[in-house]
Amino acid sequence: MFTRYKTDGKGKQVVVAKVYTSKEHNIHSSQVDRDCLWAIRKLWNSGHKAYIVGGAVRDLLLGKRPKDFDIATSASPRQVQNIFWNSRAIGKRFRIVHLYFSAGKIIEVTTFRSDEENFEEGNNNIFGTIEQDSRRRDFSINALYYNPLDDHLLDFNNAMDDIRSRTIRSLIPLSYSFKEDPVRMIRAIKYSCTTGFRLKFDVKWAIRRDCAEIEKVSISRLTDEMIKILNSAHSGQILQRLHSYRLLSFMMPTFDVYMKYDSVKQALDRLDDEISKARDDGADYPLSSILHVLATPLVVVGDKDAGGVQELSKEIFRQIKVMLSPLTPPNYEIERAVELILQDLGYSTKKARRKSQPARKKGSGRQSGAQAARDSGKKKRRRSSSRTRSADRSQQPSPASSAEAHDL
Repeated sequence: MFTRYKTDGKGKQVVVAKVYTSKEHNIHSSQVDRDCLWAIRKLWNSGHKAYIVGGAVRDLLLGKRPKDFDIATSASPRQVQNIFWNSRAIGKRFRIVHLYFSAGKIIEVTTFRSDEENFEEGNNNIFGTIEQDSRRRDFSINALYYNPLDDHLLDFNNAMDDIRSRTIRSLIPLSYSFKEDPVRMIRAIKYSCTTGFRLKFDVKWAIRRDCAEIEKVSISRLTDEMIKILNSAHSGQILQRLHSYRLLSFMMPTFDVYMKYDSVKQALDRLDDEISKARDDGADYPLSSILHVLATPLVVVGDKDAGGVQELSKEIFRQIKVMLSPLTPPNYEIERAVELILQDLGYSTKKARRKSQPARKKGSGRQSGAQAARDSGKKKRRRSSSRTRSADRSQQPSPASSAEAHDL
């Protein structure tokens, strides 16, 4: 292990970071995504510092395969965009750059941020040094910086000690950390369940004190967090812990009431098992299937013959919406979950095919030149509108807060 020093205002040498070599952290560059490795090499070759940060480093240290790789760099967002042709900046108050690759892969690149301004102001838009950036991370286990080019791991906050002791410690003062970004409470519990690490007592106490702050989080962001939890293969444990800390009552109040039932706990265990098997097979587990497993023990079906399949479908859809409220997953995923439940009940859910259009009589397709021009203009407008909608769909939503943008 090496030690990085700096000189303070009095001319004394002060320890800044511990630098671990590959023999000490057991991470190898071969474990890093090739596109991420390419991006980091390109940033260093352009005269900028660049490191893998956040959950990817944590997962690699724990022997897990990271789902995403994020990069922190000394390059400004504009400099990153000038280096990479496949980049797009998002956010207005603060800028994050996304690098787009094939198969929908996105690598997020953030610039080192300063900690000189007041934390409570939530101003996270001033660029700084890597040392300052490390103090703006949410928890110590997410504050390690790995350079795959030399296999050095930088630790500015004694995070490796927390990794070894299997402890989750907040780096931002807890007097306002969860007020600045209440979602950190959800993430702390999620990290604890997925890693097996324990929350420090002050973190537990702060979550119980600030649990009502969750009400301030946007519904769309809570929905995204819940989908990640349900797809984590640890949903049973995480939801039970959210329930015990009274966070679930603010996220899904109706579902929170049913957490005490054995049928719900068994459904969550089944969901986690099926997602684990799907991952082992290299397959994705659809959200509709998740909702199907989640809703099956809670859906109440009355007289199956009253009103027919359509009325029964509407009633099941309504019950699932109430169960998830106020969260708003896509309606088409809920509709597909309804179909799966109806199939379990023995109903056929095949949709009637559209009637084919009658063949046009010969010669009836003749148009005037003016009509043909109008039709051509309509087609062009439709194509342009289609391209606009496609671009909008590919545009990633902007972070809701500076804290959300920075926490990885």
